[in-house]
Amino acid sequence: MTITHLVTHSGGFHADELLSSVILTRLFPEAELLRTRDKAWITPSEDRIIYDVGGDFDATAQIFDHHQRPNPLREDGQPYSSFGLIWAQYGRDYLSAMDVPEKDVDAIHGSFDRGFVLPVDLVDNGAVNTSEAGPLFSGMTLPVLLESLKTVFDDRTEGADDRAFMAALPVARAFVEAQIRRKAAKFRAEDMVMAAIEAAGEGRVLDLPMGMPFRAGVEKAEADHLLFVIHPRGEDWTLTTIRIGDDTFDNRADLPAAWAGLTDADLEAASGVTGAKFCHNGRFIAVANSRDAVLKMAEIAVKEALA
Repeated sequence: MTITHLVTHSGGFHADELLSSVILTRLFPEAELLRTRDKAWITPSEDRIIYDVGGDFDATAQIFDHHQRPNPLREDGQPYSSFGLIWAQYGRDYLSAMDVPEKDVDAIHGSFDRGFVLPVDLVDNGAVNTSEAGPLFSGMTLPVLLESLKTVFDDRTEGADDRAFMAALPVARAFVEAQIRRKAAKFRAEDMVMAAIEAAGEGRVLDLPMGMPFRAGVEKAEADHLLFVIHPRGEDWTLTTIRIGDDTFDNRADLPAAWAGLTDADLEAASGVTGAKFCHNGRFIAVANSRDAVLKMAEIAVKEALA
Protein backbone atom coordinates (compact mmCIF):
# COMPACT_ATOMS: atom_id res chain seq x y z
CA MET A 1 0.00 0.00 0.00
CA THR A 2 1.23 3.54 -0.74
CA ILE A 3 2.70 5.51 2.17
CA THR A 4 0.63 8.67 2.42
CA HIS A 5 1.80 10.01 5.82
CA LEU A 6 5.04 10.26 7.75
CA VAL A 7 4.04 10.74 11.37
CA THR A 8 6.19 12.03 14.20
CA HIS A 9 5.40 13.93 17.39
CA SER A 10 4.40 17.57 17.65
CA GLY A 11 6.02 20.21 19.88
CA GLY A 12 9.75 20.76 20.17
CA PHE A 13 12.09 18.50 18.22
CA HIS A 14 15.37 16.68 18.59
CA ALA A 15 17.96 15.69 16.03
CA ASP A 16 16.78 12.09 15.78
CA GLU A 17 13.29 12.63 14.35
CA LEU A 18 14.56 15.55 12.25
CA LEU A 19 17.23 13.36 10.66
CA SER A 20 14.76 10.48 10.32
CA SER A 21 12.57 12.87 8.36
CA VAL A 22 15.47 13.56 5.99
CA ILE A 23 15.59 9.86 5.10
CA LEU A 24 11.86 9.30 4.86
CA THR A 25 10.95 12.40 2.88
CA ARG A 26 13.42 11.43 0.16
CA LEU A 27 12.03 7.90 -0.05
CA PHE A 28 8.39 8.99 0.16
CA PRO A 29 8.33 12.48 -1.38
CA GLU A 30 4.57 12.42 -1.97
CA ALA A 31 3.74 11.57 1.64
CA GLU A 32 2.57 14.29 4.04
CA LEU A 33 4.82 14.90 7.03
CA LEU A 34 2.48 15.13 10.01
CA ARG A 35 3.58 16.21 13.50
CA THR A 36 0.98 15.12 16.05
CA ARG A 37 0.33 13.19 19.23
CA ASP A 38 -3.22 12.31 18.24
CA LYS A 39 -3.80 8.65 19.15
CA ALA A 40 -5.60 8.05 15.90
CA TRP A 41 -2.52 9.07 13.92
CA ILE A 42 0.14 7.32 16.04
CA THR A 43 -1.65 3.99 15.72
CA PRO A 44 0.01 1.78 13.06
CA SER A 45 -1.59 1.55 9.65
CA GLU A 46 -0.37 0.35 6.25
CA ASP A 47 -0.45 3.86 4.82
CA ARG A 48 1.88 5.51 7.33
CA ILE A 49 5.30 5.36 8.95
CA ILE A 50 5.35 6.44 12.61
CA TYR A 51 8.62 7.41 14.28
CA ASP A 52 9.84 8.80 17.60
CA VAL A 53 6.32 8.49 18.98
CA GLY A 54 3.78 5.77 19.63
CA GLY A 55 5.48 3.76 22.35
CA ASP A 56 6.42 0.76 20.20
CA PHE A 57 9.00 -0.54 17.77
CA ASP A 58 7.79 -2.90 15.10
CA ALA A 59 9.38 -2.53 11.70
CA THR A 60 6.75 -4.76 10.11
CA ALA A 61 4.01 -2.46 11.41
CA GLN A 62 6.09 0.61 10.38
CA ILE A 63 6.36 2.12 13.86
CA PHE A 64 9.78 3.21 15.11
CA ASP A 65 9.72 4.58 18.65
CA HIS A 66 12.47 4.09 21.24
CA HIS A 67 11.04 5.68 24.41
CA GLN A 68 9.28 2.55 25.69
CA ARG A 69 10.66 -0.07 28.03
CA PRO A 70 12.35 -2.27 27.12
CA ASN A 71 13.89 0.05 24.57
CA PRO A 72 15.37 -1.24 21.30
CA LEU A 73 19.11 -1.94 21.44
CA ARG A 74 21.79 -2.65 18.89
CA GLU A 75 23.51 -6.03 18.93
CA ASP A 76 26.28 -4.56 21.08
CA GLY A 77 23.76 -3.22 23.61
CA GLN A 78 23.93 0.44 22.61
CA PRO A 79 20.54 2.17 22.43
CA TYR A 80 18.77 3.21 19.27
CA SER A 81 17.03 6.51 18.76
CA SER A 82 14.39 6.83 16.07
CA PHE A 83 17.15 7.83 13.65
CA GLY A 84 19.03 4.59 14.18
CA LEU A 85 15.86 2.56 13.77
CA ILE A 86 14.90 4.36 10.58
CA TRP A 87 18.42 4.07 9.20
CA ALA A 88 18.55 0.34 9.92
CA GLN A 89 15.25 -0.19 8.10
CA TYR A 90 15.44 2.32 5.26
CA GLY A 91 19.08 3.40 5.01
CA ARG A 92 20.00 1.07 2.15
CA ASP A 93 16.99 2.22 0.15
CA TYR A 94 18.00 5.81 0.86
CA LEU A 95 21.53 5.18 -0.43
CA SER A 96 20.12 3.66 -3.60
CA ALA A 97 17.91 6.72 -4.00
CA MET A 98 21.08 8.81 -3.67
CA ASP A 99 22.54 6.86 -6.63
CA VAL A 100 25.15 5.07 -4.54
CA PRO A 101 26.43 2.09 -6.59
CA GLU A 102 24.95 -1.19 -5.40
CA LYS A 103 28.39 -2.64 -4.69
CA ASP A 104 29.09 0.16 -2.18
CA VAL A 105 25.71 0.31 -0.43
CA ASP A 106 26.44 -2.07 2.45
CA ALA A 107 29.84 -0.55 3.22
CA ILE A 108 28.55 3.03 3.18
CA HIS A 109 25.47 2.03 5.17
CA GLY A 110 27.70 0.62 7.92
CA SER A 111 30.18 3.48 7.82
CA PHE A 112 27.47 6.13 8.06
CA ASP A 113 25.78 4.22 10.86
CA ARG A 114 28.97 4.07 12.94
CA GLY A 115 30.21 7.58 12.28
CA PHE A 116 27.01 9.64 12.02
CA VAL A 117 23.91 7.77 13.19
CA LEU A 118 25.29 6.14 16.33
CA PRO A 119 26.50 9.41 17.92
CA VAL A 120 23.04 10.91 17.40
CA ASP A 121 21.47 7.81 18.95
CA LEU A 122 23.73 7.96 22.00
CA VAL A 123 23.22 11.67 22.63
CA ASP A 124 19.45 11.39 22.26
CA ASN A 125 19.33 8.57 24.80
CA GLY A 126 21.62 10.30 27.28
CA ALA A 127 24.21 7.54 26.86
CA VAL A 128 26.83 10.22 26.17
CA ASN A 129 26.84 13.92 26.91
CA THR A 130 27.94 16.52 24.39
CA SER A 131 30.05 18.06 27.17
CA GLU A 132 32.45 15.16 26.57
CA ALA A 133 33.54 17.07 23.45
CA GLY A 134 35.01 19.64 25.85
CA PRO A 135 33.69 23.04 26.92
CA LEU A 136 34.87 24.73 23.73
CA PHE A 137 33.17 22.28 21.36
CA SER A 138 30.19 20.91 23.27
CA GLY A 139 27.85 23.46 21.74
CA MET A 140 29.12 22.73 18.24
CA THR A 141 28.08 19.07 17.95
CA LEU A 142 25.52 18.33 15.25
CA PRO A 143 22.64 17.37 17.59
CA VAL A 144 23.06 20.60 19.54
CA LEU A 145 23.29 22.72 16.42
CA LEU A 146 20.18 21.17 14.88
CA GLU A 147 18.21 21.56 18.09
CA SER A 148 19.26 25.21 18.28
CA LEU A 149 16.88 25.72 15.35
CA LYS A 150 13.89 25.10 17.61
CA THR A 151 11.66 27.99 18.58
CA VAL A 152 12.63 30.02 21.63
CA PHE A 153 10.72 29.32 24.83
CA ASP A 154 8.39 32.32 24.67
CA ASP A 155 7.38 32.01 21.01
CA ARG A 156 3.93 30.52 21.46
CA THR A 157 2.46 31.65 18.17
CA GLU A 158 0.29 29.05 16.50
CA GLY A 159 2.32 26.63 14.36
CA ALA A 160 5.69 27.97 15.55
CA ASP A 161 7.12 24.53 16.37
CA ASP A 162 6.02 23.06 13.05
CA ARG A 163 7.45 25.99 11.10
CA ALA A 164 10.76 25.66 12.94
CA PHE A 165 10.85 21.92 12.21
CA MET A 166 10.21 22.41 8.50
CA ALA A 167 12.81 25.20 8.34
CA ALA A 168 15.36 22.93 10.05
CA LEU A 169 14.68 20.00 7.72
CA PRO A 170 16.68 21.28 4.71
CA VAL A 171 19.56 22.17 7.04
CA ALA A 172 19.64 18.61 8.37
CA ARG A 173 19.27 17.26 4.83
CA ALA A 174 22.33 19.20 3.70
CA PHE A 175 24.49 17.55 6.37
CA VAL A 176 23.23 14.03 5.66
CA GLU A 177 23.52 14.29 1.89
CA ALA A 178 26.97 15.89 2.05
CA GLN A 179 28.21 13.04 4.23
CA ILE A 180 26.79 10.43 1.88
CA ARG A 181 28.22 12.14 -1.20
CA ARG A 182 31.66 12.30 0.40
CA LYS A 183 31.57 8.64 1.39
CA ALA A 184 30.45 7.63 -2.09
CA ALA A 185 33.22 9.76 -3.57
CA LYS A 186 35.82 8.01 -1.43
CA PHE A 187 34.70 4.67 -2.83
CA ARG A 188 34.91 6.03 -6.38
CA ALA A 189 38.38 7.33 -5.60
CA GLU A 190 39.40 3.95 -4.21
CA ASP A 191 38.40 2.25 -7.47
CA MET A 192 40.49 4.75 -9.44
CA VAL A 193 43.46 4.37 -7.09
CA MET A 194 43.32 0.58 -7.37
CA ALA A 195 43.46 0.84 -11.16
CA ALA A 196 46.41 3.25 -10.93
CA ILE A 197 48.25 0.94 -8.54
CA GLU A 198 47.85 -1.92 -10.98
CA ALA A 199 49.15 0.29 -13.78
CA ALA A 200 52.15 1.37 -11.65
CA GLY A 201 53.31 -2.20 -11.17
CA GLU A 202 56.52 -2.17 -9.15
CA GLY A 203 57.09 1.52 -9.81
CA ARG A 204 57.45 3.89 -6.88
CA VAL A 205 55.17 6.64 -8.17
CA LEU A 206 51.37 6.51 -8.29
CA ASP A 207 50.07 8.37 -11.36
CA LEU A 208 46.50 9.61 -10.81
CA PRO A 209 44.23 11.33 -13.34
CA MET A 210 43.19 14.02 -10.82
CA GLY A 211 43.54 14.98 -7.18
CA MET A 212 41.62 12.56 -4.94
CA PRO A 213 41.86 10.74 -1.59
CA PHE A 214 44.40 8.00 -2.25
CA ARG A 215 45.93 6.70 0.97
CA ALA A 216 43.05 4.36 1.88
CA GLY A 217 43.36 2.65 -1.48
CA VAL A 218 47.14 2.43 -1.20
CA GLU A 219 46.86 0.82 2.22
CA LYS A 220 44.05 -1.52 1.16
CA ALA A 221 46.17 -2.73 -1.75
CA GLU A 222 49.17 -3.07 0.59
CA ALA A 223 51.17 -1.13 -1.98
CA ASP A 224 54.03 -0.49 0.42
CA HIS A 225 56.47 0.11 -2.42
CA LEU A 226 54.82 3.37 -3.45
CA LEU A 227 56.57 6.53 -2.23
CA PHE A 228 55.04 9.45 -4.13
CA VAL A 229 51.92 10.49 -6.05
CA ILE A 230 51.55 12.71 -9.09
CA HIS A 231 48.39 14.23 -10.54
CA PRO A 232 47.30 17.28 -12.56
CA ARG A 233 46.03 20.39 -10.77
CA GLY A 234 44.58 22.91 -13.15
CA GLU A 235 47.31 23.66 -15.71
CA ASP A 236 50.05 22.44 -13.36
CA TRP A 237 51.09 19.04 -12.00
CA THR A 238 51.74 18.15 -8.37
CA LEU A 239 54.09 15.71 -6.71
CA THR A 240 53.00 14.70 -3.21
CA THR A 241 54.16 12.41 -0.47
CA ILE A 242 52.23 9.56 1.19
CA ARG A 243 51.62 9.91 4.93
CA ILE A 244 52.14 6.81 7.05
CA GLY A 245 48.98 7.34 9.15
CA ASP A 246 45.98 9.52 9.96
CA ASP A 247 47.44 10.90 13.17
CA THR A 248 50.86 11.90 11.90
CA PHE A 249 52.51 14.12 9.31
CA ASP A 250 55.36 11.65 8.82
CA ASN A 251 55.69 10.37 5.26
CA ARG A 252 56.96 7.22 3.62
CA ALA A 253 59.54 9.51 2.03
CA ASP A 254 60.04 13.28 1.96
CA LEU A 255 60.88 15.38 -1.06
CA PRO A 256 64.56 16.36 -1.34
CA ALA A 257 65.79 18.70 1.37
CA ALA A 258 67.55 20.85 -1.22
CA TRP A 259 64.15 21.79 -2.71
CA ALA A 260 62.50 22.96 0.50
CA GLY A 261 60.87 26.39 0.22
CA LEU A 262 62.19 27.12 -3.27
CA THR A 263 60.23 28.49 -6.24
CA ASP A 264 60.67 29.02 -9.97
CA ALA A 265 64.27 29.66 -11.09
CA ASP A 266 65.72 28.76 -7.69
CA LEU A 267 63.90 25.42 -7.69
CA GLU A 268 64.84 24.76 -11.31
CA ALA A 269 68.48 25.32 -10.39
CA ALA A 270 68.33 23.13 -7.29
CA SER A 271 66.48 20.28 -8.97
CA GLY A 272 67.88 20.54 -12.48
CA VAL A 273 64.31 20.31 -13.82
CA THR A 274 63.05 22.96 -16.23
CA GLY A 275 59.47 23.74 -15.32
CA ALA A 276 59.81 23.11 -11.57
CA LYS A 277 57.72 25.83 -9.89
CA PHE A 278 57.37 25.29 -6.15
CA CYS A 279 58.28 23.02 -3.25
CA HIS A 280 56.70 23.46 0.16
CA ASN A 281 59.09 24.07 3.01
CA GLY A 282 57.59 20.98 4.69
CA ARG A 283 58.72 18.88 1.68
CA PHE A 284 55.35 17.16 1.23
CA ILE A 285 54.25 18.78 -2.05
CA ALA A 286 55.91 20.19 -5.13
CA VAL A 287 54.49 21.70 -8.31
CA ALA A 288 55.67 21.69 -11.91
CA ASN A 289 54.27 23.25 -15.06
CA SER A 290 54.05 20.01 -17.07
CA ARG A 291 53.68 16.27 -16.74
CA ASP A 292 57.19 15.71 -18.11
CA ALA A 293 58.64 18.08 -15.51
CA VAL A 294 56.81 16.51 -12.59
CA LEU A 295 57.85 13.02 -13.71
CA LYS A 296 61.48 14.14 -13.71
CA MET A 297 61.05 15.60 -10.22
CA ALA A 298 59.44 12.34 -9.05
CA GLU A 299 62.32 10.32 -10.48
CA ILE A 300 64.82 12.46 -8.59
CA ALA A 301 62.80 12.25 -5.36
CA VAL A 302 62.58 8.45 -5.61
CA LYS A 303 66.30 8.10 -6.30
CA GLU A 304 67.18 10.25 -3.27
CA ALA A 305 64.70 8.46 -1.03
CA LEU A 306 66.16 5.06 -1.92
CA ALA A 307 69.78 6.18 -1.66
